[in-house]
Amino acid sequence: MRFSRTPSSGTPHGVTSPFAVQLEHVSKQYTLDATKPLTVRDMMKPRRFFRQVTGKRPFTALNDINLQVPHGQILGIIGPNGSGKSSLLRVLAGISPPTTGTVMIDGTYGALLELGAGFHPAVSGRQNAYINALFMGMSKEDAINALPSIIDFSGLGDFIDQPMRTYSSGMFLRLGFSVAIHVLPDILLVDEVLAVGDAAFQEKCFNHFKSLRQQNTTVILVTHNIDSLVDFADRVIMLQRGEIKFDGDPVEVIGEYMKVLSNDNPIMQKALRRGMAGNLVERALRENLSAEELSELLEPLRAGAQAQELAESGR
Repeated sequence: MRFSRTPSSGTPHGVTSPFAVQLEHVSKQYTLDATKPLTVRDMMKPRRFFRQVTGKRPFTALNDINLQVPHGQILGIIGPNGSGKSSLLRVLAGISPPTTGTVMIDGTYGALLELGAGFHPAVSGRQNAYINALFMGMSKEDAINALPSIIDFSGLGDFIDQPMRTYSSGMFLRLGFSVAIHVLPDILLVDEVLAVGDAAFQEKCFNHFKSLRQQNTTVILVTHNIDSLVDFADRVIMLQRGEIKFDGDPVEVIGEYMKVLSNDNPIMQKALRRGMAGNLVERALRENLSAEELSELLEPLRAGAQAQELAESGR
């Protein structure tokens, strides 16, 4: 296992490699306890007050990942829940070292991986923004100078001087994202947290991604908002069971992702076998339909499949 980070050169967004991120045969394993649930009778017995660990078993979150991300590219990561998306970003951020393989990062990075991470609920948003900017590598002078712009981008207004325990999840996101982008990282890692923001702020964030691309900043984004990936991402990878199953053009990879989601749903799977859902997915790709529009097209198929299920069960 090897993790290396090349610091950015003295010039803004200076690079020493054509790739911002390189992963070679990266795997990540966790050890899970196999526990036996305790009954009330078990708890009354001596030395049975704690859960019984009957053994340990390995769990592979990432399996032999090979990935190269050029500088200035916006990479979207999609996949079913539990496919390894967040584990991959944690490995890239250096929070969780890989079990095997090599991770090479060229430049500085900013990460927004967990809502509210690094924020203290008892102090104000203004104070938290300043402290987080320092934690992310800004000097005191730069953090003070950037503070007005951070507050303006967040749109928190008078709430910026209120304790963060009074903030909603959307307000946490606004401040966290605003701080992360004002650190001016070479690589920005974002993990699904944009989902808690309203539509207007999400649009504002994705428009900012466009400007980051022009500054040669690499953005690696985990999201379930596939519409935004079609509009903003240069490339999309799909993870499944810890492996990269598809890698390439956003529209093509998202089409494969839709098929996987359909296959995981028994009703959609039956429609897909009849060729109906498959034709609609092809139409969605051809006409660049949004996920909502595709869902509306699939609704009659769902209703028909459910009706047939009821008819077959009544025989």
